[in-house]
Amino acid sequence: MACILNIETATPVCSAALACNGSVVFEKSSLEGPSHAALLGTYVEEALAYARQEGLKLDAVGVSSGPGSYTGLRIGVSLAKGLCYGAGIPLIAVPTLKLLAAEAIAVHPDDSALYCAMLDAHRMEVYAALYTASLEEVRPAAADIVTAGTYAAFLDAGKVYFFGNGAAKCKETIVSPNAVFIDGVYPLAAGMARLSEEAYGAGVFEDVAYFEPFYLKEFVATVAKNKVLSGDK
Repeated sequence: MACILNIETATPVCSAALACNGSVVFEKSSLEGPSHAALLGTYVEEALAYARQEGLKLDAVGVSSGPGSYTGLRIGVSLAKGLCYGAGIPLIAVPTLKLLAAEAIAVHPDDSALYCAMLDAHRMEVYAALYTASLEEVRPAAADIVTAGTYAAFLDAGKVYFFGNGAAKCKETIVSPNAVFIDGVYPLAAGMARLSEEAYGAGVFEDVAYFEPFYLKEFVATVAKNKVLSGDK
């Protein structure tokens, strides 16, 4: 029986879950906003305390690998790598958009439809990927500037479910009778259980020393406007 600690911090939602043999036995999450630095360590410590109490040995750590929030991903991946390095256990990477699609499929199963997972990338840009109901990737993750024609080819072919924190701002732009928007779908650590268990069983692990999150776009630091105007460095 594999026991895997799953960590998800790619969006404003922060969560951690302990899963044994694919079933979640402990989970904590917060939907209140980007407070990962304050919450994640506590959630993980509570999960590890539960494992010790139940006599469970941790076999691996799964982490949501992006795309998503640069800061959130750094926090989650850094903690996951530290745990793996310290305990000498494997690191498993779960693509965030695949996780998001799995959550949507669980609540709205539809074998005839496609699932478009969307994460907000500001303005009218989203990180998106499309999947079948069996989680087969139809179109890989990309940074999309959403227009009326962005997903037209998929919508012309049939029903497409849109969800994630990038979907709401696209409702007025993506106008098609085949477009269905689902609210309240989040990538959560508890939802990673099956995906990380499958990776563990297949021996699909990451190099703990060199693994980096999948940012999709490079992080660009900006200088505050008041500093530019004042000439401060």
